Amino acid sequence: MIANIIVSSDWITMIGIIVYFVIVISCVIVVLSENRNPIRSLAWIIALVALPGVGLIFYLFFGRSLRGHQLISRHNKRKLLHNSNPKSANLARLPITDAAKQLIKLAYSLTHSPLCVNNRIEIFTTGREKFRSFIDDLKRARRQIYIQYYIFSDDSLGMEIADILIAKAQEGVSVKVLYDHVGSFSASNSFFKKMKQGGVDIHPFFRVTFPQLANRINWRNHRKIVIIDNSIAYIGGMNIARRYVDGMKDGSAWRDTHFRLEGQIVQPLLYSFAVDWYFLKSPDYSINTQYIPSREIHNECGMQLVTSGPIDSWNNLSLCFLKAISSARRSIYIQTPYFLPTDNLLNALEAAALSNVDVRIMIPAKCDSILLQLASYSYVSRCLKAGIKVYRYRPGMLHAKAMTIDDDFSTAGSTNFDFRSFENNFEANLLIYDHEVNARMRDIFFADLKNCDKINCSVWNKRPFPQRILESLVRLFAPIL
Repeated sequence: MIANIIVSSDWITMIGIIVYFVIVISCVIVVLSENRNPIRSLAWIIALVALPGVGLIFYLFFGRSLRGHQLISRHNKRKLLHNSNPKSANLARLPITDAAKQLIKLAYSLTHSPLCVNNRIEIFTTGREKFRSFIDDLKRARRQIYIQYYIFSDDSLGMEIADILIAKAQEGVSVKVLYDHVGSFSASNSFFKKMKQGGVDIHPFFRVTFPQLANRINWRNHRKIVIIDNSIAYIGGMNIARRYVDGMKDGSAWRDTHFRLEGQIVQPLLYSFAVDWYFLKSPDYSINTQYIPSREIHNECGMQLVTSGPIDSWNNLSLCFLKAISSARRSIYIQTPYFLPTDNLLNALEAAALSNVDVRIMIPAKCDSILLQLASYSYVSRCLKAGIKVYRYRPGMLHAKAMTIDDDFSTAGSTNFDFRSFENNFEANLLIYDHEVNARMRDIFFADLKNCDKINCSVWNKRPFPQRILESLVRLFAPIL
């Protein structure tokens, strides 16, 4: 009897092993058939083969592709585009370079985002400035408040904003809020329930619950977009959290970049929010996309909104970054919390530096993720070899996601210079074609540069051997971090 049980147990174990390897082989075949970036595919194959069980779980949660899926129907998307997107400005009449014109055409081909003029922009580099302005605008709202954030914390700042939104909803203002379910995990359910009961139409994006856990946890809505009364908008890298105002617990700063906008560019932001809102298909998912123009703004400040996500046919923002970097003639200044570039982007930066373009990359000296910091460091030696200048920001966490190129192009938004932002997250960046704004962004970069340490190549190459090994090990998994 015991012998029969042992034999039966052996057969069950063998069948389990066979089933497991069939699943792993099937996953490897799927990875290969998707024709992804070879490095990314290799990283997943290594994980599947070298980490039995764990690799399979990670693949099911983080490895599958959403390419070709639709958030809303093509019919509804065309309808929204027709109702909410303005006509693109006449490029021939604007004082912009041929390189900028090509980038504008690329962005339009990818996202149907028009070039908007007659815009006003205010640049914030501290949470204190941004949230003071933001709260004032919320309090003045009379018709609509549309809010989308990756993180909506229930700390004192979040509570203050929630109370304002509830008060506005009770005044009859249409208040709609999207937050990322995973990004806002730390906030309590009662916090969001209080807003809902107070009249705020609030929903999580890609709610992660069973049995959809494996289908949704990897794809996060990282966008930070706000539209108030269809005439004022905010976009950038700041979430709703007290650390953007007060800094980190140890007293160090949390440095970021955010924009306040007025003018025609508000209309594409309305469209972006409407697409994400319509995806929810909630009982009341109608959005007022009627832009209210500001008649006193007349200028040639050109802007485009470019969104990107795992469902798009192309890696929209990655392609726009690649085009902008490849077109650089004098300078490329990048600020990013995580520097994990794709091969194409890294090659473009190297080619620029080797062509005597002034390429400078600023990363935090103290990062909020040790793994991402190690992975970022693994790219530094190659950058230094090509002549790229790399700086570490000392005062605290550099969370800004900005790039300034030559004299006529700059961009900032939610997009980190890493694989996850380019391939897995729903992101939004503002592309700006304006000499004055570009000069202001360049001045901000050089002001931050005073608080940085430049990485010296000879010193960097002498860092401890165990650290270099650890960096290389973590880098293997950079495409899936």
